[in-house]
Parts: sequence; C-alpha cells; structure tokens
Amino acid sequence: MDYKLLIALLIPLFGTLGVMYKGDNENLREGISCVASLLLLCVVGSMVPQVLAGKTLVFHMFTILPGVTVTLRADAMSMIFAIVASSLWTIAVFYSMGYMRSLQEHAQTRFNACFALAIFGSIGVAFSDNLFTMYLFYEIVSICTYPLVAHHQDEEGYNGARKYIVYLTTTAKAFLLPAMILIYVLTGTLDFASNISTGIFPAGVNSVLVTMLYVFCLFGFAKNGVMPFHHWLPGAMVAPTPVSALLHAVAVVKVGVFCTTRVMLYTFGTDTMHALNLGIPTAYFVGITVLVASIIALSKDNLKARLAYSTISQLSYIIMGVALLTDPGIQGGLIHIVNHAFAKITLFFCAGAIYVVTRKKHISEMEGLGKAMPFTFGAFAIASLSMIGAPPVGGFITKWNLLIGSVEAHQLGILLILIASTMLNAAYFAPITYKAFFGKRPAGETDTGIKEAPLAMLIPILIACTITVLLGIFPNFMLQFVKAVTG
Repeated sequence: MDYKLLIALLIPLFGTLGVMYKGDNENLREGISCVASLLLLCVVGSMVPQVLAGKTLVFHMFTILPGVTVTLRADAMSMIFAIVASSLWTIAVFYSMGYMRSLQEHAQTRFNACFALAIFGSIGVAFSDNLFTMYLFYEIVSICTYPLVAHHQDEEGYNGARKYIVYLTTTAKAFLLPAMILIYVLTGTLDFASNISTGIFPAGVNSVLVTMLYVFCLFGFAKNGVMPFHHWLPGAMVAPTPVSALLHAVAVVKVGVFCTTRVMLYTFGTDTMHALNLGIPTAYFVGITVLVASIIALSKDNLKARLAYSTISQLSYIIMGVALLTDPGIQGGLIHIVNHAFAKITLFFCAGAIYVVTRKKHISEMEGLGKAMPFTFGAFAIASLSMIGAPPVGGFITKWNLLIGSVEAHQLGILLILIASTMLNAAYFAPITYKAFFGKRPAGETDTGIKEAPLAMLIPILIACTITVLLGIFPNFMLQFVKAVTG
C-alpha cells in the first residue's frame, strides 16, 4: 500500500482542523492554509514520477461489502485532477487572503475551513479507486461547499445555496445512488477497470439496463453542469468571488466532469459504449449545452453571470471529447480539465479584483478601466483567449484535439458545433477586453483612486495567467498523463 495517497488525503483535513483551532489569529490561520496547500502540492508532485513510469498506486482503507471498499488509487487520470486541485488551492489561498481582507468579510475562519474541506473532498474524488469511494467524496464536496455559497447569509445567499444543495444532492440520490446499487448487483463490484476499453460489465448483460444506468450516471453527477440540471450554477454566483473561482475551476464543476468521464471510461468502457452506441448521442446531447449556454452568456451583463454560463458551456467540451471515443477526442476532453481550470480561475480572480477596487459587477460599467488596471485586464484578455481556443494559450490544445477527434469520428455535426461555439466564445469575451482598453469612462466618472488590486490578489492572477500560457506553449507535461489514459 502506498501511504502517499493517505497523506495527500489527510493534509487538507488537518489543514481544516488547524484553521478552526487558530481561527482567532488571522495570520496564523491563513498561514496554516498556505502551508497545507504547499504540502499537498509537494505530496501530489512526489507521485508524478511513479505514475509516469506506469505504476498504479493503491491504498486500501476498509471494506464494507465484498466488492465495495473505500480505496484510494493514483493512476494517469487521477493525477490530471489531483495536480489541478493541489496547484489551484495553493494559488487560491493567497488570493482569498487579499480578497477577504480587502472587503473585511465576516466569518473568515469558517470560509477558510470549508475551503480546505472542499479540497479534501476533491482529492478524495481524484484518488477514488471505485464508484463507492467516489460517491462518498462527491457528497462531501456538496455538503462542505454549501456554507461557502451561503457565505453572505442574506436572502440572496440562502436562496442560491438552497438551489445549489437541492440540485446536487437530489440528483445524486435520485439517479446516482440507484445506478450504483444496480451496477453492483449486475457486476458484483464497483471497482474501476484497469483500462478504458473493457469496462466492468460482463458479456451478455441486458443492453437496455446498461443504457439506463449510463443515463443515470450522466445526470447523477449534476456538478457537470449538463442541461437541464445546470440552474444551480448561476445561482451559486452569489458567493464571494474566491468561492466562485473554487466552484468553477476546482472543487465542484471539475469534480462533476471528472466523475462523469471517469465512470464513462472506467466503469462502462469504450468497448461497451461503442457496442451500445452511447458515445455519439452523448456528444450531440451535450453539444446542445455547449451552444445554448454560450448564447445565454451573450445576454448577461453581470460579469460573474457571463462567466458562469461560459463554464456551463465549457464543461460540456470535456464530456463531448470523451464521448467521441477517439483517442484525440478523449485527449482533448481530458486536457480541457486542466486548461479550463487555470483559465477560468484567472477570469474569476480578475472579476474579484475589479470588484474589490471599483465595486463594479457589470460589464457595461467597465469601459475604460483597462487603462487603470492594465495587468488585471491583460490577464483577463489572455485567459479569454484560452476559452476561445486561440494559440498560444492552453485552450488551443483542447480545441485542436477536439476538432481532430470529431474528424476521426466522422462527425461533421460535432465539428460544426465546435466551430460555432468558438465564434460564440469570441462574441461574449472579446467585447469585455475591447471596452476595458478602448472604451471611454462614463461622463462624470474618472479613474481617480482606481488602481490595481492588492499584490496578494494580483500576484495569484498573474501566476494563474502565466500557467495558462505555459500550458499552450509546453503542453507535453500534462499530455503525458492524458496519453497514458488512452494507452
């Protein structure tokens, strides 16, 4: 058994306890969060050479029933999400410090503790060896992020948090839990397969039943933002911006798409999906989400609302790529877990910096602000290019692989969806940067007093933005894990 997995899981948990214990001392409290995040990054990083060498790390915790265990496992796909979660926690801790202190937010101890617990759940999901373990940590993420969404403790906050928890827990109980029980009855196990081809279903199993279970899993992981179970996501934007960044880049939506694609590949497997014709219909179904969410984003003047619908659209790229069942498609989908995470956290960090400095939330109010906040809006522009899929940033690698994957799958319709969505991405992102740098401030308003956000916020923005560029220029490090998944 490899104890690194257990250590990685426990670090954010002990970080939570430390934050709660020293909550009355804000410097020590946030110092504990910083140290815990750096330790987690180091432990996850220490697993990279072994996984790249083809080794699968396993740590068995306990057995509930034969074939139902709580077991941790680090393989190539696990590492994709674990690297993202541990890296972004490190960046987000420093940003949150600047944001929460600048606005003198209340309940900062609770905020930091729940933030660490969300990472605990995310790492548990990343390193899950079976569907039961994944379900357990998936629910932990839902519960411990509820106080973050309701952080402001006003009517708007409670309404958003109520919608958030109802959507996520109801879909998990109504679809995912029955599916998990039936999968166990049919197969005698909930363990993930060792490769993406075979899946775990035995030959001769009822095809209609397997198709039904597949649909239940697709909708059960509602954190993936697939329509029609997406309404919780815009509602959760009432949370502080660091929480929005956490929801959209790390601990919630990425948990949703990671779980969805993990089950598609390692529970059902590409052979079963080919045999039952599950892949291409899924790609077209989530393609509707890609286009509709992009069109809705165009209509939103509130910056965080526009980013929220952008997330809904972008998440479906990941599922679409995997559903194409071609190597480039799967690689494009999985690498977008990384590319979207760093670009989207940059965008939300920028939105938070703009609000802290100007108290402005709407795009129509941001004309001319780029001259006063060039680094913030410059980072926003670069991250926007990644969302659009333009070189040389990370999103280009995603779009390139998805386009090749759709051609190899002989799916002209998917190709057209990708092209149309790219044009829509440009339509709702480009005007923000244009107005900021080339627009004129409204009559009577000046830039007096408007400057860049505090360094505790600006430095994390620039780090996340730089990584977004590096993912496009030097994509091979993360592509090693993605290519190991497809074999």
